Amino acid sequence: MTHGYTTGTPESTPAYGIPYQPVPSSRPAPAPAPEPATSSASSASSAKKPGRDRYLDLLRSIALVRVVVYHLFGWAWLTVVFPSMGVMFALAGSLMARSLKRPAWGVIRGRVRRLLPPLWVFSAVVLTMMFAGGWDLSKDPDHGGVWGVVELVNYVVPFGAPPFPWSVGSKSGLLENTWAVQAAGVLWYLRAYLWFVVASPLLLWAFRRAPWPTLLAPLGLTAIVGTGLVTIPGETGNAVSDFAVYGGCWVLGFAHYEGLLKEIPRYISVSCSALLMAFGLWWASGHLGPDGWDLNDIPLAQAAWSFGFVVILLQYSPSWQELPGRLAKWDKLVTLSNNRAVTIYLWHNLLILATVPLIDLAYDLPFMQGDRAVSALDSTYNLWMFVLVWPLIGLTIVAFGWVEDIAAKRSPRLWPNGAGKRGRRASNRAAVRAS
Repeated sequence: MTHGYTTGTPESTPAYGIPYQPVPSSRPAPAPAPEPATSSASSASSAKKPGRDRYLDLLRSIALVRVVVYHLFGWAWLTVVFPSMGVMFALAGSLMARSLKRPAWGVIRGRVRRLLPPLWVFSAVVLTMMFAGGWDLSKDPDHGGVWGVVELVNYVVPFGAPPFPWSVGSKSGLLENTWAVQAAGVLWYLRAYLWFVVASPLLLWAFRRAPWPTLLAPLGLTAIVGTGLVTIPGETGNAVSDFAVYGGCWVLGFAHYEGLLKEIPRYISVSCSALLMAFGLWWASGHLGPDGWDLNDIPLAQAAWSFGFVVILLQYSPSWQELPGRLAKWDKLVTLSNNRAVTIYLWHNLLILATVPLIDLAYDLPFMQGDRAVSALDSTYNLWMFVLVWPLIGLTIVAFGWVEDIAAKRSPRLWPNGAGKRGRRASNRAAVRAS
């Protein structure tokens, strides 16, 4: 079971700040034809410049927004409309395959370095709030004793599940007394991501030697550990289940980078994906969880649906250098969300809860004393939460997002939406046209 969180992320992917560069397949290919001696404008424009793949950036941004919306409204159907976590793991897998052209140990160390400092800041704030709220780890029935102290290490390096109280503070406090469950629950994604990063050199080695068995093995593993056929108790079981459910998507990222998907006729890959997705929905229909069609509660359905969905997204990947047409107006927000993906994902659940005491202040306003006004606010409460959470996310990006830059060994930036870079590129293009 995958905890009922979408992230199931949003949910960073910690590698999002690394530019993506499409490369040819690693499989042998015919030697390219010799280039003509004279260059032309068309050949110059057709050559791809190094940089980000804006299509993948757009997918990542959509996935993050969907994670926030899902955790706010709890709409189960969102897990079917857009399986965010499968998409995020696939994009991270593609970036990991690209990076593994370098020595594996250096790549793993770099990924871990990018992940941990933002986690440490988040953990410091959340743990301080937990202890200030009265959580006594030594008396916690689920995490007491020496082992509970050892589990705290997962707030530093998330190889396992971090401990947290199921109830802390009081119901009359600023945050509801289950806030710690919501805040720390998203850390499962960082655990799964870290597992994938560490396993990637071996997975990529296996993929290059036996691509199809490596690609499909996670689905088979999910059929074993995600259906109750084999039960692994505790958080170890959750970790293995998460690894299996999203392992296929991670390896699909390898297939995308290595060019395997482009070698398959589109009609075949789309048809097979549709059949796999249909199987996922069929399986879900007979194994509905407490929230109905929420695929996060149905591991095999989640794995099958996410796998097929990601194949179709990557098969149609246009590899944009810039967002085209009407999408261009979202360019700055897409850039910002990609540069601050870890921050957004880590903090969004806590920030959703923080909107509640802010909205509750409205009940004390003079014009809110009538029954009709109170009823109107009650009926639109979640909508106001949605409106307020984005400014809070923006403030958090300014307050803590720069830690991602430090982790990536870049100069700190408060609002990295690419505005300056885009302006310089536009000026350069204008200069080229003028010459």
